[in-house]
Parts: sequence; structure tokens; C-alpha cells
Amino acid sequence: MASILDEYEDSLHRSVSVPQSRATVGIPHSGYVNARLEKETPIFNKQRIDFAPPEKINSLVVSSNQLCMSLGKDTLLRIDLGKPDEPNQVELGRKDEAKVYKMFLDHTGSHLLIALNTSECLYLNRSVQKVRALSRWKGHLIESVGWNKFLGSETNTGPILVGTSQGQIYEAEISVSEGSLFSTNPDQYFRQVYTLEEESGPAPVCCLEIERGLEGKFFIIATTRKRLFQFVGKVPEGTEQQGFSSIFAVHADHLPSFREFPANLGFSEIAFYTPKLRSNPRSFAWMMGNGVLYGTLDYSRPDSILSDERVWVYPPDIDITVNKPISIVLTQFHFLLLLPDRVKAVCTLNGQVVFQDLFLEKFGLLTRMIKDPTVQQIWIHTEKVVFRYHVQRESRDVWKMYMNMNKFDLAKEYCKDRPECLDIVLAKEAEHCFQNKRYLDSAKCYALTQNYFEEIALKFIEAKQEEALMEFLIKKLSNLKPSEKTQTTLLTTWLTELYLNWLGILQGDLSQRNLYLDTREKFRTFLSSPKNKDCLFNNRASIYELLASHGDTEHMVYFAVIMQDYERVVAHHCQHDEYDEALNVLSRHRDEKLFYKFSPVLIQHIPKKVVDAWISMGSRLDARNLIPALVNYSQSASTQQINEAIRYMEFCVYQLEETQQAIHNYLLSLYALCRPDSLLSYLEQAGTNPNRIHYDLKYALRLCAEHGHHRACVHIYKVMELYEEAVDLALQVDVDLAKSCADLPEDDEELRKKLWLKIARHVVQEEKDVKKAMACLSSCALLKIEDVLPFFPDFVTIDHFKEAICNSLEDYNKHIEELKREMEEATQSAKRIREDIQEMRNKYGSVEPQEKCAACDFPLLNRPFYLFLCGHMFHYDCLLQAVFPNLPAYKQAKLEDLQKKLAATSQPSKSHHRPKDADTISLGKGQQSREQIKADIDDIVAAECVYCGELMIRSIDKPFIDPQKYEEEMQSWL
Repeated sequence: MASILDEYEDSLHRSVSVPQSRATVGIPHSGYVNARLEKETPIFNKQRIDFAPPEKINSLVVSSNQLCMSLGKDTLLRIDLGKPDEPNQVELGRKDEAKVYKMFLDHTGSHLLIALNTSECLYLNRSVQKVRALSRWKGHLIESVGWNKFLGSETNTGPILVGTSQGQIYEAEISVSEGSLFSTNPDQYFRQVYTLEEESGPAPVCCLEIERGLEGKFFIIATTRKRLFQFVGKVPEGTEQQGFSSIFAVHADHLPSFREFPANLGFSEIAFYTPKLRSNPRSFAWMMGNGVLYGTLDYSRPDSILSDERVWVYPPDIDITVNKPISIVLTQFHFLLLLPDRVKAVCTLNGQVVFQDLFLEKFGLLTRMIKDPTVQQIWIHTEKVVFRYHVQRESRDVWKMYMNMNKFDLAKEYCKDRPECLDIVLAKEAEHCFQNKRYLDSAKCYALTQNYFEEIALKFIEAKQEEALMEFLIKKLSNLKPSEKTQTTLLTTWLTELYLNWLGILQGDLSQRNLYLDTREKFRTFLSSPKNKDCLFNNRASIYELLASHGDTEHMVYFAVIMQDYERVVAHHCQHDEYDEALNVLSRHRDEKLFYKFSPVLIQHIPKKVVDAWISMGSRLDARNLIPALVNYSQSASTQQINEAIRYMEFCVYQLEETQQAIHNYLLSLYALCRPDSLLSYLEQAGTNPNRIHYDLKYALRLCAEHGHHRACVHIYKVMELYEEAVDLALQVDVDLAKSCADLPEDDEELRKKLWLKIARHVVQEEKDVKKAMACLSSCALLKIEDVLPFFPDFVTIDHFKEAICNSLEDYNKHIEELKREMEEATQSAKRIREDIQEMRNKYGSVEPQEKCAACDFPLLNRPFYLFLCGHMFHYDCLLQAVFPNLPAYKQAKLEDLQKKLAATSQPSKSHHRPKDADTISLGKGQQSREQIKADIDDIVAAECVYCGELMIRSIDKPFIDPQKYEEEMQSWL
């Protein structure tokens, strides 16, 4: 794996960060190619700020992108890094020799405290330009400030803690008044709460930090040169504004818990790492005489939040007597130490120097290093120059360190997006597990690597770890892509063989029964896995051969079920006479084709259950395909068993309402053979409409005739409308049945009469029953006494026919009277019609002089006009104009022709020498022809009122304006 490891420099031993261009190619077994042709950016990328201070820089602080620096004796420069081109300069206004000792900027970048070497302290708010002295703070040299990150705002600091050079810890609060720039005293109060001591007495408070834990618990960390103190206590909810006096009061009589180290730098500094804005710090690094105490912060602990502590000694080239570290900054995986001429970055995981940056002498000695916690930028300054470090991809090499520490889970977490590194970690973890005989864990890791498959498999085989080999193959199989079908087939077949071997070994050992059951369950899970389904299905023949070679019929059936190869399952059960099991498989999976195939076998042994299964399948089965099984079964079975076949056929006919002729014909044959009583009821229920009958009439007739079912034959004759044959056959059974057949041809009186004559002849000649013959006359109105008399013998007396003859004569008289009445009614109707015609000829109407045409609204009497009974009046030409467009084409043509003829008759004769008599004759003929033409025109034009007749009704769906003239009409209205 050397070529992959070459991608990373040895971060544990490098002394200077020198980025290099390099190209790395993964070795063949890993399958990765990672070529890097560009320079890799260092983790800590330094940038010199383009800034030339007019005076030397005394102090620099930065927070929330707000940078403040003290220049010379009396100048303060403020820069919003979001607007670096708009610096703000403030004068301290000091006339004495006071110098800036230290500056402190809160987490919001709003509150700036300026400690002077004259034991005075100044305050400057971001929103103002004037520096104010804190009178209550006078007389104290401020060494540290613990800001309140929970109650502080842009105008109020909330309760804060202040550490002095004499070891006192004060609680204070600074507030900006809203009414004016400041109130009389911006410092609301300044009271001592505690004094830190070492063995020699009070010691300077080097650092203060306030953190809040769970359930209102507060942790206060304070350091001196050699000691790190922790104050723990609860502040009741709602009283946070009252400060932290109650926490310090607990320790008034005894010292709080602290850590102490013998060596002494003359000062100490503590740094914290906060992963996200406005979250609690997760780790700390305390720079003191013996080295750097590093650990994590656990807020769930009751008395101390410091956890996983360890001391990283300073690198060998740091001599605290000569070049002691000045400042410390903590990042996620490194702490940076500031020396007078260089910066060193030490990995918190292994304590090794991973980065060193030398500064040129021309820049001067390095003075201080600080970090802006909100943007994770590191600032370093000398008296002349300011530098800034950007932290980029700090975790890039962390995976390697965790891997070397055998912390593989963490290593994988930090290279999950870098597959080539993840492969190295997995391979190392797999080898580590193998060496420690954790073979199953090793197999799981090896399966995720790109190492040679054969090498790993042989490794487990040589170690005789078949279970681990199976685990490796299973994991490898799960990681294969769908396109890798050959590899999938190989692994699937191999795993099947291994499982069968393992099951064979365990099956005979009763002491391994639980292991056998567990392995069997795993094997079945493997066979039923959806991911393996396609591969197993495509290679099912090979799997069947493996199962058969091991004699494992149980799993053969199980595998067949998974593959939905139910035909093989059912065939297996049938071969072993397990008919109920076979039927259960069919019923469970409801495959129609399998029902058709195995029903002939199953019905021979469990007929009732098979029929129940058929019925449960309902319409999914086509009963026609089951008829061969039923026919074969019914031919060799008893009547009781045939009833099962009838039960299923009746279900198809009455429940499923099957209309297939074969089904109905087969049911008919079963009825004719075993249930003649049900035969006639079935035929009657089927009805008499041939178009709605689903059995074959001819087949049914032949079948019934063969078995002597005459009543059924009569019914079929009736359906076929062979009434003569029906009556002839019915007379052999029952005269009443014949009578019911004789009345069926209702539309054919001649045929009905003929059928009743057949019945009468039969009654007279065969039964010789005169009374019954007379009853036939009353049953059919078509028969008369004279129709049946020829059937009687000559010696019969008239007494038997007296009543019938009288009834016949009465009927004739009634018929004659009815004809007379109809003739009289017809005469009266003709008379009324003649009177109505005469009345219409004499009818007239009156027209007033002022009457107007209903169409044109002009006076009516100016031109020829029409008057209708409804009262509407029209000029002749107006009525013609309204009626003509709505006439049929042939009437329009006829009307035009009549108008032409009328115009021709109105022209005067051109001959002036015609004899008078001839003229008189011609005039008479012309006048008669003219009147006839006008009458014909009136019949067409004035047939009905144009407003009240059918013409108006027919035109109801026509638009008022012709669509072709719509635009023209619309324009006329504009």
C-alpha cells in the first residue's frame, strides 16, 4: 500500500510545512487511481495583512469579525473585517505616561476593555467613539476577563468575572445607557468574590472562562501560573442576572478542586475549541510550565468538566528557560504554540509536531497569537506586521493517526469521503482483527476492501475458518454491483455449497442442535434474499443439482417455493402421496395452470377437498379446462362421488353464472345420468328464449330421449318452437301438458287450432271421453262444435252436443249484432264530417281599415293579403318572403313553377283577329286555369300561419341573425 500512503506526508515527523506537487497512483489491488497534479493547500495557510501601522502595535484582539489594536501610546484602531476599507480610529485621550497593558474583547465584538499599566481600566463600546474610564476598577491591574456568553448583549455585558495580578476575582457589570452615551458610571458594580492562591500566596489570575452545563449548573475555570481551578455550582433559574457570588461562596472555607504542575513559565494561558457558533466548547488546552494539558469537556459530570486529560510535553527544541512559548490557540485536532520566531502546530492525537512556520527577523519578534472563535481564523502580530492563518481541511490526515492508534471507527469517520484512504483503513482493521483471531470481524472488513479476493479466501481456508469465509463471501456478495453477474453467480453457488456442507456436519450432532437451527435459518434467509433472487433464479438448475447431491429434499422444496417453482413442489408432494400438502400449495399460491395440471390426480384421492379448492378459486379457474378431470373421475366413480362433480358444475352455473355451452352441456349430462328430478328444474330455470339458453338444444334433446325423460323432451321441443312434436309427445305423457303446449303459438291461430284439434282427436279417438272433448271446446276459443263433430262416431246422440251447439249459435248472433252496431257508428261519423265541411265553407272574417301586416307593419289593405284563423294577417308578398326560405327544395321548385305559370296566364293575347267565340272559350279556360294555379300557390304558401304553425316550431334552433351576416349586422349597430 506504499503508493497510496505516499499521497500523504509523514505528519508525525515533519518540521516545516512545504507543499509539494506530486502524483499518486493506487496499487492494482485497491482499484483506485488518485492523481494530484496541483499543489495541496497546507492545513494552516498563512497570509500577511497588507497593513503598515504608523506606530508600533502594542496589543491586538479580535472577535466576531471585529478587530481592535492598540498603536503607540494613545491610539486605538478598530476594523470591521467585513468592511476592512473603513477603519475607525479612536484616541484614548491620556496625557500621562500610561501604556496599554492588555485588551479584552467580548464574544459579540461590542465591549472592549483596555487595561493600562497604571492599574486603570478603560471601556469602549462598538457603537460609540468616546473612551470612558471605569472608576470602580481603578487600582487593579487586570490580567483576565471571563465574559458572560449567556446574558451579554451589545449594550450590556451581564455579570462578568475579572481577574487581577494580585489573585483577586471580581464580579462586575458594564452597561451602556439608552438615554445618553453613558450613565454616570458605566460600570454598574465591581465586587470581589474570591482570591486565587498558590503555595506562596496570592497568584495572578491568568485566565477566566464561564460555561453553563445541564440543569442550570455553571462551571468557572480559573488559572494561575501553576494551578487550574474549577468552581461548580447552580444558579437558580431567573436569578442569573444576580451574578456568580453564590458559586464562589460555596468555596469560601475550602479550596475548590484544582490541578497543579510544578514547573512555571511565569504565566499560563488556556485555549478552548468550540465547533459551532453559540455552542459550548468541546476541548481545552492549558499552556503551563510542564507542557500542554489537553482534554475534553464533559458537561454531564457533577464536579469537573475536564475529561480525558493528558499532558503533551513541549517539543525538544523548546527550552522554557530560553525560548518559552508565548501564546496558545486550539483547533479541532491541533494546538498552535507561539514562540518568539516561529509557530508550531502539535497534533492533539499523538503529540507530534505536524507544522512549523519560521518568521523572518525583519518582521521582529512575535508578540501574541489569538483566534476569532466565530470564523476560526488565527491572528499573529509583531510590533510591525499582522499575519492571519486560515485553517483548511484540518482533518485530512487524522484518519491515518487514528488508524495507527487502532481506533478504526474514528479513522473511517474521517475518511468516509475518500475511498482510497477508507480502503487502507479497512485493510488495516481486517488484518488487525485477523491477528487477534477475531475472524468474523476480519471477514466483514475484508469484504469492504479492494484486496484480491483469492488471497483473502485462501487466508481463511488455511486458517480453517469456514464460518468466517462464509461471512466474507456474504458481505462481498452484498457489495457487488448488479452488472457483475459472473461474480455474483460464483459467490452464490459457492455459498450454497458451504451452507449445505455445514448443515450436513451439524445435522448429525445433537449437541449442536441450536447451531444447526441458527445456520439453517441463515441459509434460508440467504436463499430468500431479494438481492440474490435474480441470480438464484437464473442458476436454479445448478442449485437444484447441489441440493439433490446433498440429499436435502427439505431445502429443495423450500427453494422451489422461493423460486415460485410450485410445479416442482406439488409434484414432489404427489410423488410422496402427500395429496393434502399438494392441495395446500395449490390453494395458497392459486396458480390456475397448476390446478389444471394436477387436478386429475388429486381428485382421484381427495375429491371433496379438491372441489372446495376449485370453488374457493372462483372465476379464476376456467371450468372448461377442469371438465376432462371430472369426466375421467366420474367414469370410474360412484354416484356419491359424481355428486362432487355436480356440486362444482352447479357452482359454476348458478354462482359464477357461466355461459359456456360445454359447462351447461356437461351439467345436463350429469343430471340426465344421476339426477332426473333436477334435470327438468334446470331446463325450466334456463327459460324458453333460445337466445338466452346456454346449453345445446339438439344435444339436450338427444340426451333426454336416450334416457327416456319425456317431460324434459317436451320442454326442449317448446323451446325449439316445434309445437306439433311437443304436443304429440306430451299426449303420450299427459293431456294437460299437451294443452299447455297447444296455447304457446299465440301469433299463429291456424297452428293453435291445429294443435287443439290434435288434442281433441286424441281425447275422442284414444280416450273416447266425450266430456273431456267438450272441455277442449271451452279451453280454446278457436274450436267450434262443427270442428270436432267429424271425430265422433255416427252412433253418438245429439244430447252430448246440445249445449255446445246452442253456445255456438249464440256466439254467431252476438257477432251479427256487433257488426250492425259498427255500421251505424260509421254512418253517424260520415254525417258529422259532411256538416263540418259545410260549416267551414261558410266561415269568414272581418278586416278593419286600420289593420296592418304582421310582418312589415304597413297597412294591410294596400296589397293582396291573407287572413288566418288565429288572427294573424300578412301581405301576400310578405308571407311568401317568410315562408319560401323554410320550404323543402322540391316545394320551392314547385312554387317557382306555379308563379311562372301564373305570370304567363296574366299576359294579354297578342292576336287581335281571333273570333269572339274563340276568345270567349279561351278566356274561360284561361280563367279556370288561373284560379287553379292560385289555389295551388295558396296550398303551399298559406297552408298554415307562419307564426303559429309548425314552421315556427322547426325554426326554434335557428339563430336570429344569419352567421354569414353577423359581422355586417354587428357593424351596423356601431
